[in-house]
Amino acid sequence: MQVMNRKRRMWLVILAVSIAAAWIIFIKERFVINDPSPTVSFVQKHMTNSNGTLATYLLDASSEDPNIVAGREALSESIGLWMQYAVTKNDQVLFEQSYDLLKTYFLMPQNYIAWKLDADGTSHVTTDALGDDVRIVGALLKAADQWEQGREEKLATASHIVRTLTQSVQKKGYYVDFHDFSNGSSPDTLSLVYVDLQALHAMEQHEMLEPGTYIKYESLLKSMPDDGVFYPKTFNVVTKEYTYDDTVNLIDQLIVANHLTATDRRPDKLIAFLKKEFDTRHQLPGQYKRMGRIPAVSYESPSVYGLALLLAVQSSDPKWAKQLYNHMISLRSLDNDYPGGYVFDGDTHMFDNLFPLLGETELQKFLEK
Repeated sequence: MQVMNRKRRMWLVILAVSIAAAWIIFIKERFVINDPSPTVSFVQKHMTNSNGTLATYLLDASSEDPNIVAGREALSESIGLWMQYAVTKNDQVLFEQSYDLLKTYFLMPQNYIAWKLDADGTSHVTTDALGDDVRIVGALLKAADQWEQGREEKLATASHIVRTLTQSVQKKGYYVDFHDFSNGSSPDTLSLVYVDLQALHAMEQHEMLEPGTYIKYESLLKSMPDDGVFYPKTFNVVTKEYTYDDTVNLIDQLIVANHLTATDRRPDKLIAFLKKEFDTRHQLPGQYKRMGRIPAVSYESPSVYGLALLLAVQSSDPKWAKQLYNHMISLRSLDNDYPGGYVFDGDTHMFDNLFPLLGETELQKFLEK
């Protein structure tokens, strides 16, 4: 009987492996991913300012509030995502162009990264944005490991940025969302989307952080609560309390879920919810009411699909990846004047092009393995 059970388990394992392999072959046969992506051409042609910085919006507009981005202003978020794409795509020329933009316009004399610039590259802000900083450092470290050319300079730049974060953008032993370098103030909050474990691990491996720093942030995510589906928005570094939003943004939820894949805590409940929602509604609205689990908006965000696609790849789920990819690219063909762009009503936000671009690029790598 025991021999029969062992044989049965062995055949079940073989069957499971065969099914998984068949799915990957099926996905590879059915997926057609343009290389290079038409989104790259859209960004370079329509979303790039004359100085090479990446515009936040397609349409120009004046900023009414210095704390809110408008028009062709450029964000450190965008340059970080563009650098991530260049590393993922193994495009050294594009990365070097982005690195030059970082040094020329975004990196301030105090070695912090300004989170926003005017279209001409002028900075009127004195604050950074932790999530963008960590993303950029992570891209610099990957580039330094990937290409020998300019390795030491990139490592030095990353080290200077991390030293500034450690000296100024910390409170109670934790990084916080930002620091105002004009008045020395910082908030008590750490947004969980900023806990980029892959980048933090690379920073510690390159001896830019004290040993044990990565474990502290890994524990922060592994021990955070959830409400059965959704994750909190922030962690208060003084009170050690987690806080939820009443209306949750799926972009935030998916970024946190992607960070969690670096741990042994899997975002299974969120994934199950998103799959059910997509099967039922045939779309994923951008925001949900947390308590009722019902959509708070009717619009779709291409970023949601790009990030969900990244999560599907991280979870080795080719079936879900196929569904997400096919739906995502259907959104970029709605405006014939801007092929490759995710343009709605004549306008678009840069991250609604860069997150989908990262998603499809990681999917392409996944299918080529």
